[in-house]
Amino acid sequence: MNGSTITLSVITITKNEEEMIGECLLSIQDLADEIIVVDTGNTDKTNEIAKSFGARIVKSKDLDYAGFRNTGLKEALGNWVLYVDADERVTPLLKREIKEIVKKKEAFAFQIPRRNIFLGREMHYGGWGDDKVIRLFPKKLLHKYQGELHEQPVFDHELHTTNHELIHYSHRDLSSMLDKTLEFTDYEARLRQAANHPPVVWWRIFRVMATEFWLRFVRLQAWRDGPEGIIDGLFQVYNSFVIYARLWELQNEKGLHI
Repeated sequence: MNGSTITLSVITITKNEEEMIGECLLSIQDLADEIIVVDTGNTDKTNEIAKSFGARIVKSKDLDYAGFRNTGLKEALGNWVLYVDADERVTPLLKREIKEIVKKKEAFAFQIPRRNIFLGREMHYGGWGDDKVIRLFPKKLLHKYQGELHEQPVFDHELHTTNHELIHYSHRDLSSMLDKTLEFTDYEARLRQAANHPPVVWWRIFRVMATEFWLRFVRLQAWRDGPEGIIDGLFQVYNSFVIYARLWELQNEKGLHI
């Protein structure tokens, strides 16, 4: 099969997503002409499940999400590419809209609004509102992703917004939240260390935590989403603490004593 026979390639980045990947791929099965699953270190049944949906598994040796997304882009044979994360679902209405966009051969990139489900509740405050992700592109317009911490696409022409949403199942339970915290705070701390972040002193830890608390609970009103919003807001404050505690540890391992 060559690129001229493939209209839409759907790319999913994975690391041990056996609990989520099946429903994700089911939601795009009759939309994608090609499914590419980027394996960033799977050790569970993710690849086995993905293959049952006809996905092509591509292993990535990159160390960041920009690299993972670029790996998928290089492998895609379609004229269009759509990125869908394992914890996201394409709704029937969005699926129909994407089919129309691709059929019309629109020369635009598209951002897609997300409905965010956190601990079983749809969230509207605390940073969850007005969430849009740039995910759908004519392949020839998308050059690459860049940025180690929060990767962003580099593309040509205008950015449009779809009328319909992705469903994003964020953390399903507190155990998964803690697991992700251990993974991502280590990653973010190491990025800050590589960027020669100033030494972590006691007041800096309090400042980042206070700033995050003000953002989540005062400016973004996380409490308006009930107990789930309060849990999420406090977890964001905790994440800030763990990132800087890890950074302090890394700096001291290098011999940079405060």
